[in-house]
Formats: sequence, C-alpha cells, structure tokens
Amino acid sequence: MNNVYAWGAALLTSFLAQGAFAAGLDLNLSSDAVQFEAAGELAPGIALGGGILHSEYREDATMGHIQLLGVERNSEVDIGVGAHWSQFDTDYGNGGGLGLGGYGYVYLPQAPAVSLGGYAFYTPSVVTTSDLDDSLEVGLRARYAFTRNVDGYVGYRRLRADFDTSPGNQTLDSGAHAGVRLTF
Repeated sequence: MNNVYAWGAALLTSFLAQGAFAAGLDLNLSSDAVQFEAAGELAPGIALGGGILHSEYREDATMGHIQLLGVERNSEVDIGVGAHWSQFDTDYGNGGGLGLGGYGYVYLPQAPAVSLGGYAFYTPSVVTTSDLDDSLEVGLRARYAFTRNVDGYVGYRRLRADFDTSPGNQTLDSGAHAGVRLTF
C-alpha cells in the first residue's frame, strides 16, 4: 500500500506545484471505506483531478487515480468525460490501467440545490499493467448544496477489478457512503 500512498502524495504535490488551484475537494466515508479527491481546472472546460480510496470491504484494497476530463458546469448540469488512470494495491493483486468514463449530474428545476447523477470508469485489459486485467467503478449520488461552496451527498459505490493473481472479478468496495464537497 505504501506505493499507492506515495503515488497519491506525489500526484497532489505536483498538482499544486504546477499552479493548478484546487477547484474542489471531496471527502466521503462509509463503514468500510474512505475516499479523498481533489480537482482543478487547467483551462476553461479542462479539469485535472486525482484521489485515493482505501477500502476494507472484504480484503485490504487501496486505489489511487488521476484523471483528465472535459467538463461543463452550469445551472442545469455538471458533466465530465475523459481519461482516468487507476493504480491498485490490494490483497488480490496490484497493477494499473488507463480507462475511460465520466460523471453527470442534473439539477432539479423544482429544487435547484439538489442534483442527481453518477459516474462510471472502465479500464479494459488492453491498457493495464502488472496483475490488473480490467476494472470498473460505478456510483450514484444525490447531492444537496448547503451553500454556494459546500455540497453534502449520499451515494452508492461499487468498485470491481480482475487480477491475474486471483480467480474472477473481485469486489473491492461496495455500499453506501456519505460525503462533503468543497468548491472554490
């Protein structure tokens, strides 16, 4: 796990050193997992982000990621689509890979502080390293804007990965979580 933590610290340090100011910080918790993410816009419509997820859902698993997305945010939608590198350090195996995916949220016209949506990122075996064959992370969330800069949310996440060193897909994290997102 130390490699993923070191990778995450290096990512965050280089992210801040390049002058990309964090446009958002996100922390969520469940009974089995903790996740922290940071993201910022490099240019209008282009966001760079990264994060760390540590889960003890069934076995010990840590996943770090960095992503580069095209984004659109307005009073009706918040969407992003692009590339996502994931690096896994688990009891089942280790490895990384380049995937594609994105997120999308729709603000409810009757309740503009509420948004509903989710995200998905898939990494196929053709672009993986070490033990990782493929991975899929999906999630759903309901967000509420307490203030202009603070959202709280509840959600569901499922993270699965297939490693050469274990039989079949392994569920690394699954379940409900709650979180808070700060935007600057």
